[in-house]
Amino acid sequence: MVVGRARGGLAEAAADYEARIGKLAKFDVVVVKDEPLGRGTGAEIRQREGDRIAAATEGWTVVSFDRNGEQITSERLAELVAELEERAPQKTAFVVGGAEGIDPRILAASQHQLAFGRATLPHQLARVVAVEQLYRALTIRRGLPYHR
Repeated sequence: MVVGRARGGLAEAAADYEARIGKLAKFDVVVVKDEPLGRGTGAEIRQREGDRIAAATEGWTVVSFDRNGEQITSERLAELVAELEERAPQKTAFVVGGAEGIDPRILAASQHQLAFGRATLPHQLARVVAVEQLYRALTIRRGLPYHR
């Protein structure tokens, strides 16, 4: 689940990894509408986007990608994906927030909060990193040669 549509080269990179994931697992990208940055404070924007995320993920296991989350290795992400695949409900939403980040309510409701380091990434780049890491995790799980 991502906030806002990808654009340009980052859209192409995200689409490439999303297609690769789709060959290894059931995978759908859900895009929730992003809020224009000029329409309220950061907290107000996160709240409105959070309302949309909450509505779309009701009843799902939620994993949020947030810079303050737990820093894990690709191998640990592969283990987590395996655990999630084997546990009910088998519907997991991996959430990448918008330009203002993820609403605190979504973070609090997340079963896991993961980070790709402490650096702040533009949300469209974070999407590419997230889908690349999910693809890598799936190839690790299946013993494919992508991860070295």
